[in-house]
Amino acid sequence: MKHGKKHRAEVAKSLPEWRDEFMSYKALKREVKLINPIRFNSNGKKRSRSWPTKEFVGSSRDRRSSVREMGFALLLARELDKINTFYIDKEEDYIIGFRELEIRAENVNGNEEMLELQKEILGFHSEMVMLLHYSVINFAGLMKIVKKHKKRTDAYTSVYSFYMPRVLQQPFFSTDLLYNLIRGCEEILDRLSPPSHP
Repeated sequence: MKHGKKHRAEVAKSLPEWRDEFMSYKALKREVKLINPIRFNSNGKKRSRSWPTKEFVGSSRDRRSSVREMGFALLLARELDKINTFYIDKEEDYIIGFRELEIRAENVNGNEEMLELQKEILGFHSEMVMLLHYSVINFAGLMKIVKKHKKRTDAYTSVYSFYMPRVLQQPFFSTDLLYNLIRGCEEILDRLSPPSHP
């Protein structure tokens, strides 16, 4: 099992409602295969993609390739929007949830209530870690599909140069806030834990 599939399976197993929120890598891969399909000569060997040639530019093959290229770019943009929307929504939920846990931790009364709160914080913490995994898996998928696209198009037309500078600016890749919330949970747990005596 590949690294990305393993993480995706782990997150999907722990949080099955997230299954449809991942990048649709297979659909993107199918779109990439439609762009500039590899041709075979009569003896079954691959022909090199030596275009764009004068005959190719402006031809019906050029127009079909442009349409397929646009289809891939639109699907990729739609997938990025899906990932970012999910990530931002979850991040907003976690900000609110963290504030509520902070308030409860300040007003905790008794050991039983403290133990219950600690369990909730641990569950909350693990779900945020899963969102970090989600971010990493989707980032890896994005890098992989854009690389496949670049290889397939022989740099004739490439979303590589368009998307790669923007990848680091995607909300699902900006995990600083999420890391701060995770650290905040750990600090609350430290405050709630009884001091250990050496």
